[in-house]
Amino acid sequence: MEQTARRKPIVERVSVQKSYDVLAGQLRDRILTGEIAVGTRLPSERELVELSGLSRGSVREAVRMLEVEGLVQSRPGRYGGIVVTQPDKKSMARFVGQFVQSRRLPLRMIQEARETIEPALARLAAENRSEEELAQLRALNDALGDPNLDREAFARLNLQWHSTIAVASRNDLLSALLYAMSHGVFAQTIDDAYDNPEIRAAVFRAHGRVVEAIAARDGAAAQRRMERHVVATRAMGRDDGRSELSLDPPGPD
Repeated sequence: MEQTARRKPIVERVSVQKSYDVLAGQLRDRILTGEIAVGTRLPSERELVELSGLSRGSVREAVRMLEVEGLVQSRPGRYGGIVVTQPDKKSMARFVGQFVQSRRLPLRMIQEARETIEPALARLAAENRSEEELAQLRALNDALGDPNLDREAFARLNLQWHSTIAVASRNDLLSALLYAMSHGVFAQTIDDAYDNPEIRAAVFRAHGRVVEAIAARDGAAAQRRMERHVVATRAMGRDDGRSELSLDPPGPD
């Protein structure tokens, strides 16, 4: 018996966007385009209910979504309310952290990202750094040369050195990406391998060579030396398949 050909339905399933998604989308677009400026106080929750025609629950959910994205902040008090804010590096770190953790990406992938981003940051830092930032890089590396540092102090100083180069690059996007990976950087350098005086001395020397290139404003040399340094850390770090990217990185703001 021949099978009857399946007919295409007259009406297909319609997907309707949730009301709070629509409201959040409208506000998000106006904030990101600058139509609603950073620092502006949005209408109160009750006013948003009246303006949008949505329920109080839908308005609260829309505001909550924007808060998670770092676009608004609910401030208490007489002069508080829902205030438009600018997403910062911590906002990006949270999203990148969620991406990495939800997919259980190994530390190796964070290391590969560092090998791409950090040499470019070093090149840009050589071109754009200030004298104050150069002095800070030298001071941080001098501090790293102290053989009496415990593992955590060494790891935090190392992270601060890398973060200072990122700031000196004047590239906010690359700097934010490095900040998002900062817990991975910290996790690598708090590893047992870095308790070895020879390895610490090698890090100190590698940093010194990068700083010399940045001081000379030699972008090509800074990029090349940073690439060698970051690639060398791959052999020292562990890669047990676990992600080491935190939702709350320990790096400086």
